[in-house]
Amino acid sequence: MNVYALMFYATAVLITAATVLAITRRQAVHSVLFLVISFLGSAMLFYLLGSPFLAAFQVIIYAGAIMVLFLFVVMMVSADHGKEDKFPRRFWVQGLLVGFLFFAVTCAAVFSDPSGAVPLNLAMVTPKELGRFVFKQYWLSVEIISLLLLLGLLAAIHLGKERGRGKGGQE
Repeated sequence: MNVYALMFYATAVLITAATVLAITRRQAVHSVLFLVISFLGSAMLFYLLGSPFLAAFQVIIYAGAIMVLFLFVVMMVSADHGKEDKFPRRFWVQGLLVGFLFFAVTCAAVFSDPSGAVPLNLAMVTPKELGRFVFKQYWLSVEIISLLLLLGLLAAIHLGKERGRGKGGQE
């Protein structure tokens, strides 16, 4: 096994562990920080697979901008749900069912062709070509997503201000 394969598997384990920790933490800030680790690991996978542009894009956009936005939203809303159960018992059956289904599909995919003999076609694209394609073909989708992110931020600010007034403080 070469060093790249070892780095790939180590990074995959890191991403999986960070994502599990992001889901299971009680503090929202801790969950966001583990999600940052997961995004940085995904950037490392992109780099190992020969796509440094996507790796940089992952770091700048997701681990940078989106996570800072999440942190601001979490800090402004400051949801204090320390006493409530993170995983209510009524959702365990559905969660276990979805987990088992995911595991069964993954096992079926791996054991149907364990050698991975499906050839992949290499498609080399420069960042300039990718940008032109996205903003010519999908410009409306990009604008809609940016508006949705802006509305989410405004809603978080509004919720944060409403909670501040409810505690007796005047702003």
